[in-house]
Amino acid sequence: MTAGTPSREPAFELHGSRIYIGAALLDDVGPLVRQALGARRLVILSDDTVAPLYAARVAASCGVDAHAILTMPAGEAHKTRKSWSRFTDVMLDAGYGRDSAVLALGGGVVGDMAGFVAATYMRGIPVVQIPTTLLAMIDAAVGGKTGVDTRAGKNLVGAFHHPTLVIADPRTFSTLPVEQLRNGLAEAVKHGVVASEENFAFIGANAAQIVRVGGPDDLLGTELVRRNIEIKARVVAADEKESGLRKILNFGHTIGHAVELLSGYTLLHGECVAIGMVVEAQIAAALGFADASVVAQIRHVLREVGLPVGVPNDLDARAVLDATRTDKKARDGAVEYALPSRIGAMVGGERGWGTPVPDAVVLDALRKMAQ
Repeated sequence: MTAGTPSREPAFELHGSRIYIGAALLDDVGPLVRQALGARRLVILSDDTVAPLYAARVAASCGVDAHAILTMPAGEAHKTRKSWSRFTDVMLDAGYGRDSAVLALGGGVVGDMAGFVAATYMRGIPVVQIPTTLLAMIDAAVGGKTGVDTRAGKNLVGAFHHPTLVIADPRTFSTLPVEQLRNGLAEAVKHGVVASEENFAFIGANAAQIVRVGGPDDLLGTELVRRNIEIKARVVAADEKESGLRKILNFGHTIGHAVELLSGYTLLHGECVAIGMVVEAQIAAALGFADASVVAQIRHVLREVGLPVGVPNDLDARAVLDATRTDKKARDGAVEYALPSRIGAMVGGERGWGTPVPDAVVLDALRKMAQ
């Protein structure tokens, strides 16, 4: 081992990504990046919430100055082609070449944006994901999906571009507002429904210790991240480009993305996914794929976490249905859903894990699950 090289080993490897999980890992970012990428010129992309907390620390670890830190306004509303254009123009003006690499420091919005910048800049340069939120650690930073939003919907312009490294330090949870911890736990609940009854029970049993001011302790935070990355990595390893099994990870997202779009992104992603999971579980029950108890179990755990369990009354069911048609999962005008058969298992394997659902069934589920 060379001097300055951390002794940590990756927890997982996925399609060329090495995924590190552990408390205080932010202090190892520089050595890990140099070990993986050598002497590339680094640029740190972050937002105006996360950068004041962690950017100087990461820059110091990497041996770069403050001019290498670029920020965008925080929030989904700024994950746009305009922000992508601004980042790439600044990098071009500063002379970043193909010997550069992007460090994505922040939540899922930053990770998606920075990943898309890296995927397209000079036809592709490496990206290192340094997620600082629970949602980003267990979902957005893992799997290689990058993209930006358009007026028509979420992530409709993007690319698959796997990070060279994912560096997840659960101690960043200490600066997260409680609502952001809930936001991330929606994806953890989803992982339980689609692939692990054990993880579903784990979330329910530990919700109070996770969703609190200051977040979970190091041990619980690390276990939470490890469990959920393991589930996602297992699915993505089997289906990199979402042509089959990976579609199960869309559970809750067909309705969820529509609700998110119609809310003008005033609702958090996890809140919308929670609503989507309840509605889509109700669709599964209506079609006879799942018992009604599955809906009740999902609603119970979401309530334990503190997430919404019904469609806001001010959202018209027909408008939500129409918004699903612009989703990436639509095929020839028909929208496919990932539907559960029970906690820990999904239906539709014989159809490529996507199930077309009649409009009338979707509308009925939306109306039944209205708050």
